[in-house]
Amino acid sequence: MTDTSKEASLQQLRTSFIPQGPFNITPYFAQKASGAIIHDVEGREFIDFAGGIGVMNVGHCHPKVVSAIKSQAEKFTHTCFHIMMYEPYIELAKQICELMPGKSEKMAMFANSGAEAVENAIKIARHYTGRNAIIALENGFHGRTYMGMSLTSKVKPYKQGFGPMMSEVYRFPSAYCYRCSLGLKYPECNVACADALNDFFISYVGAENTAALIAEPVLGEGGFITPPPEYFEKLIKICRDNGILFIADEVQSGFGRTGKMMAMEHWNQEADITTLGKSMAAGMPLSAVVGKKEIMNAPQVGGLGGTYGGNPICCAAGLAVLDAFKEENLLEKSVTLGNTLREKFDSWQKRYEIIGEVRGLGPMLALELVTDREKKTPAANQAKALVKFCFEHGLILLSCGNYGNVIRTLMPLVITKEQLDKGLSILEEGIVAISK
Repeated sequence: MTDTSKEASLQQLRTSFIPQGPFNITPYFAQKASGAIIHDVEGREFIDFAGGIGVMNVGHCHPKVVSAIKSQAEKFTHTCFHIMMYEPYIELAKQICELMPGKSEKMAMFANSGAEAVENAIKIARHYTGRNAIIALENGFHGRTYMGMSLTSKVKPYKQGFGPMMSEVYRFPSAYCYRCSLGLKYPECNVACADALNDFFISYVGAENTAALIAEPVLGEGGFITPPPEYFEKLIKICRDNGILFIADEVQSGFGRTGKMMAMEHWNQEADITTLGKSMAAGMPLSAVVGKKEIMNAPQVGGLGGTYGGNPICCAAGLAVLDAFKEENLLEKSVTLGNTLREKFDSWQKRYEIIGEVRGLGPMLALELVTDREKKTPAANQAKALVKFCFEHGLILLSCGNYGNVIRTLMPLVITKEQLDKGLSILEEGIVAISK
């Protein structure tokens, strides 16, 4: 019998006209969304623990954001900032600079995506330092453009078949304490993984040739790997001692995802350049490069830009996001949400052997699944099965990690207690099911 549903019709069109490259986590098609709930074209309801891959921190269709988009669209949709400037771009740049960690004067420019922000950050760093080499962390993810792909650690599916990669990119081990590349244990290790950067300059790339080191404060796609408290202080000091810029890629960890506006606040460190995106404009394509004034001002007039960067509607949405954080105490909600999740996940780790580690900051938390706790054998198939179980039971969930065995939480910060409890109940049912 032929399936004549709207979903089946759309799936046939998707298969006919869209290549396989753009992947799909679920087989469903969204029709409407609000807060932490998505409805599909068949009327099914889903609790959203994915947030469009960390984009919907203020929730789907936040009233302030929707109103700002409508208001700006009625005035003008595009002039190109390079042709005729407009207030939303200027005001958003001012507010973004003011909320960044550190006391240095900041400047900001806008682009369309996190990857584009990373590209511009690298351009600025190279121009300012006069050096070419860039150091990126293992397990890091920085986008799908050629520089973003080159900086990204994982080969499949992101880099497979797309080579050659960009030159002068060097990969440095990350502070993955659960799977320490040095075979050490924290805190007895004294965070030797950071000190190893000095030896890295001898064996892989000279410090005097290195423009920047780029790192996600909490590694996103790489598995929500969270460094120990001393890590970034040590790493940044080594960079500063050698005239190397430190770029914090806060595309996924920024805008309240870790309980702070920016994740680097947890380490009380100031980056030279920061890249932003995702939840910055609640689903509108907007990203930013924010950095110390003297660094950002280094490239010549016309050296930076793009036709759509800082689109007025997107900037209006970004301003509305900042208003929502201020007026609705979203950072406090983030902290409370993180505490609730941590307590629940820690209790699950005690009950379910498949959970090898719970890690992260605030509500940016992850469960690393293993088939053997002693050997830490990655449970990739089980993670995949858990994601499938959850979306089939009304919960949208994402896996990540180089082994594909990590479950991450990126639900909107505005999720209600009832929605959270129901989502966690489904998730626990799924963990029980894959543990059998």
